[in-house]
Amino acid sequence: MSAVLPGATLGLIGGGQLGALFAAAARRMGYRVLLLEPDAMCPASYLAHEHLACAYDDAAALDSMGRRCAAVTTEFENVPATSLEYLTQHGLVRPGARAIAIAQDRILEKSFLRDAGIATARFAVIESIADIHAALPWIGAPAVLKSARMGYDGKGQSRLDAVGDVVRAYEDVGGSRCVLEERIDLACEISIVLARGADGEVRCYAAAENRHRGGILDLSLVPARINNALAQRATEIAGRIAVALDYVGVLTVEFFLTRDGRLLVNELAPRPHNSGHWTLDAAETSQFEQQVRALCGLPLGATRHYGAAVMVNLLGELWRDGRPPAWEYVLACPDARLWLYGKREARQGRKMGHYTCRASSVADALRLAEDIHLRLEGEGASGRLNDGEKAYLA
Repeated sequence: MSAVLPGATLGLIGGGQLGALFAAAARRMGYRVLLLEPDAMCPASYLAHEHLACAYDDAAALDSMGRRCAAVTTEFENVPATSLEYLTQHGLVRPGARAIAIAQDRILEKSFLRDAGIATARFAVIESIADIHAALPWIGAPAVLKSARMGYDGKGQSRLDAVGDVVRAYEDVGGSRCVLEERIDLACEISIVLARGADGEVRCYAAAENRHRGGILDLSLVPARINNALAQRATEIAGRIAVALDYVGVLTVEFFLTRDGRLLVNELAPRPHNSGHWTLDAAETSQFEQQVRALCGLPLGATRHYGAAVMVNLLGELWRDGRPPAWEYVLACPDARLWLYGKREARQGRKMGHYTCRASSVADALRLAEDIHLRLEGEGASGRLNDGEKAYLA
């Protein structure tokens, strides 16, 4: 199949910051972007050439997108798989409906990984209280109960210490389908962002080491502070997953690294990922340009990174009394890049933007990132580093 070349219209489903950054990359490369997103004032609406402010399963909107777009992609995994299947009748949809359907359901995702021979935390499917009592002797406590669908940024997850906690948490979600997982003794969390082309070529970025607060990604360090053998193993596993899914597009594989040295896949994100935002400023090809390239059947770009980088999320709590932080501290630094997403309202836990610091070493990038965050938080700030990171910099 021939490549989709600049001048063509690309369809985008989902209009948040990931969609906006995809649209910006597509426009720079000479494509037009048709957006399908119910929020008329979403970040991507300012960058798309045309916006269909309709539901993701609106038949008329899908028909219009299918007729007018040379290829269609998604911003996030919670697009109805049936919508993607419908669009497939018209033309290219990348990634495909099967991959999206697997990634949007934890039960399907865990089962897929198990069947592919990929190591995960011990898990059990929970569809009744009886399933909890049957699973706990094997899963053990403490454990984590995760809703099967619509979980992200820590939503739909409960950390539990005893049988009674699990039963109450399951009742709190109304008895919906869940996954019960063992709670892992973590050394760290890492992710691999990769692109797989229509010709099967796979290109992986350097492993990112990720730290979360309240279930939301706080910062990512690149390259991850793990040995080369572990990084290579994670890269190989991520590539195997992409092949098993027959995946075309940008895929993120999140891993747990246990204190006893096990590398376990936590979850998949069939799209660019927050932990890959550093590629905008510190890699030869950003994850969003890579998404355009894979979608259009173009050769994939190089994934080499420049030095070390630390990406820090900017959440809504930094906006005090509706006032933005003092951006001059970021903008005055030649080794930092600020990205704001254009969201109308700052809320607790909402991703409003990020900044990336570049340096010759992870330690130097982390020091710079911490200094900037202290200034953004203002008087009385305690900083973002945990004890391990402080010891690392000491």
